[in-house]
Formats: sequence, structure tokens, C-alpha cells
Amino acid sequence: MGNPLRFIYNILFTIFFVLASPYYFMRMWRRGQWQTGFWQRFGVFDAKFKQSITNRHVLWLHAVSVGEVNICTQLIRALEPRMPNLKIVVSTTTTTGMGELQKKLPQYIGKFYYPIDRKKYVARALGVVRPEAVVLVEAEIWPNFIWRLRDKKIPLFLVNARVSAKSHRGYKRFAFLFRPLFAAFTGVGAQNEADAARLREIGCRPEAVQVPGNLKFDTANLNVTRPLDVSGLLAQIGVPANALLLVAGSTHDGEEEILVEQFLRLRVKFPNLFLIIAPRHFERAKNLGKQLATSGIRLFYRTEITSTTRLAPGLVECLLVNTTGELMNFYQAASVVFVGKSLTANGGQNPIEPAALGKATVFGPNMQNFEDVARIFLAQRAVIQVSDSAELEKVFADLLGSETRRRELGERAARVVRENMGAVDRTVEMIVRHLDTGEHFIAPGK
Repeated sequence: MGNPLRFIYNILFTIFFVLASPYYFMRMWRRGQWQTGFWQRFGVFDAKFKQSITNRHVLWLHAVSVGEVNICTQLIRALEPRMPNLKIVVSTTTTTGMGELQKKLPQYIGKFYYPIDRKKYVARALGVVRPEAVVLVEAEIWPNFIWRLRDKKIPLFLVNARVSAKSHRGYKRFAFLFRPLFAAFTGVGAQNEADAARLREIGCRPEAVQVPGNLKFDTANLNVTRPLDVSGLLAQIGVPANALLLVAGSTHDGEEEILVEQFLRLRVKFPNLFLIIAPRHFERAKNLGKQLATSGIRLFYRTEITSTTRLAPGLVECLLVNTTGELMNFYQAASVVFVGKSLTANGGQNPIEPAALGKATVFGPNMQNFEDVARIFLAQRAVIQVSDSAELEKVFADLLGSETRRRELGERAARVVRENMGAVDRTVEMIVRHLDTGEHFIAPGK
């Protein structure tokens, strides 16, 4: 029967997979484009992909979704000069993540979907890709995948690792399962010392754990040219050039209604105020638009703007962004930014992106997923954290009424980002140092 723990896990996972698959397939269907690459999730690849990696030394990076894709992009840029003879491939879990991979990575980088963690699918995928090393970016811990890599003695890295208090308790509770899995990592790059301590406590070998810093600071590349002309886009729907733009990014259920109510009150004092809402899950936009319309706000969908769209001033008060990959463009144009999933939901979204652009950035009390990042910004008075919706409205009014305050806050935020960059290079150094130093991996002279 083999290892009893693995046997039990595979039985339980199969049961869970069968029961949960209708829900997850429904989510895939709602997000669209689910057919492309669908069978890759089961370890089945087409001839073109197989041919691209035949007789190549493959490094496999895994990015769960959009945020991790941005990190992967920076890692690949730093890895390629160090390992010029490697074939780099990147997997993702979500269709939105795949969309970002297609947009941000060149064609020669292989892209595919991460296999479902059934023993058969994992074995099939690894049998095709045959990686010489695997790098997980903030990834979930999937037992079959890690067991298979350990059995085949394939080096495995976990980068930009963080362990929340909740996850820490869960890993400790099920230590009989997770400690051997964490011990399998060849190298682990933690975001901070607290995460490093937790990672060692839940099973990572002390000598494998390092603290390169948070890679998301490096993903805020200020020199990237933004392809979207936001000012031109807004002009098409009648937004004046001198408008104050309140941009709410990656919002979650319940936050949009609060923001619209506050916007309508703030418009009395700031008649040139315009609201832009980019929900975290764009597929919510259609129903969300119907809900928000009941408040009386006049809104327009991003996808409704075509090259021929021309609206008179005042007809639209809010733009609802129902696309992916454009949020940074709207942050670039913002007067004030609100970071979502921080007011009515737990976790928070990434505040580094608007901060790097020098924007006055505000978020709510719930920033558990970016606790260390939020602490760094707050210590330098570079962002504002509010305790509830009432305080949020007061802060909005204060910032919208003072260009000087907005500028000073944004300048401090951008400075914090610059001071915390460099984690990508330190992470790449960790990976290179642990890997085989043969010529197929490392560039001569490195």
C-alpha cells in the first residue's frame, strides 16, 4: 500500500475534488476562456509544448494568480542573465493569471496551468516538463506535488514566503502532514524575520531559510510605459481634465456600496470629483453595476468605451473597470487611491502598487495579507489607515481638499518603495547558489 499518509490524503483529496469540482468549474466558466489549456490541469500537454522543452534544461516557476505573475516577471528578468541556457516555464492556477502571463512574458517562455494535486495528474505533468528545479512563488502547499519532487530529488524553492497567524496555527495543528513537506524545500526566501521564524517552526530546515525581503516592492517598476491613455479614455466619457479622481482598486463585496455613498456626499463639496472602481474579480462587474445604479449614481463600464465613444460632460459620474491588467494605469491617473478588501473583508490588497506611483494611498483596518508591508508604510507616515467607513470619508475629504497633503503623502510612499527594493536580486542569488553549478545552469564567469 505504500505510505499510509499519502494513501489517506489521496483518498480524501479525490472525494473533495469530486464534490468541489462543480463549484470551481462554474468559477472558471464565469471568468471565461476556460477551454484553452484546460487539459493541462490534468497533466495533458499538446505536441507544441512538448517539443518546446524537448532536450532542454527546464526551470519551472509557479505563480498562482495575477500578483504572483508580476513577481515571476521580475524573477525571470534577473534569472535569465545568470542562467542563459535554461528553458524557463511558468505555470499558473487561474485564467486571469494566464492572461497576465501571456501579456507580460515573451513567447519563448513556456506557459501552462498547474496540475490538480491528484497523484496521477502530478506524475503526468512532471513526466512531461521534467524540471531540474521548481520555484514556487507564494504558492499553496500541495502534498502530491512536493512528495513527487522529493522522491525524484528535484530541488524545490519557496520564494516571497509569508505565513499568516491563521496559516501558522493550521500548519502546526496538522504538523504530521506539513512538517515533512516544508522540510523538503531546498531554499526558502521569507519576506521578513517574523515569517522566517514561523517557517522554521513549522518544519523548514533552518539552513534553508533566508530573508531576502518582500519581492512585491521590486515589482513596482516605475519605468514601465503604461499602454493605456487614461486621460484620453476619461475625456471620451466627458470627464474634465482637471477632475479629482478617486480610484478604488481591487474592491470586494460591500465596499463598493460604501464608496458610492461617500462619493455622492463628497461631490457636494468637490463637484469635479470622479469615481473609478476596479473590483478584484471583474466578473462581478455586471451585477455590481446593477446594484450601484440603485443609488442613483450614473456609471459606465470600461468595456463600453470604444474608439467612437463621445459623451457630454456630466453624464457619467463613475467608471466601473470590468477588465483585467489595467489597474496600474488608473492608479497612475489617480488623485487619491483606496486599496480594497480592507474595509468590509479580511486580508487587504497590495498597497505597494499605488505607493510606488507616488499616490496618496488609503486602506481600511484589515490588511492581514500585507501586514508587514502596511507596517513599513505606516511607520514612515507614507499611507493612511482608517478604522471604519466614517473615518474613511473624513480622510477622503481631507486629501481631496489639499493638493499639498496628497503630494507629500505620495512622495513619502514612493520613497519607502525605493528604499525596500532589491529582494529580487537577493532571491535569485539564493536560487543560483543552491543549484547545480554545471554550465547548463550558470553563465560562465558567474
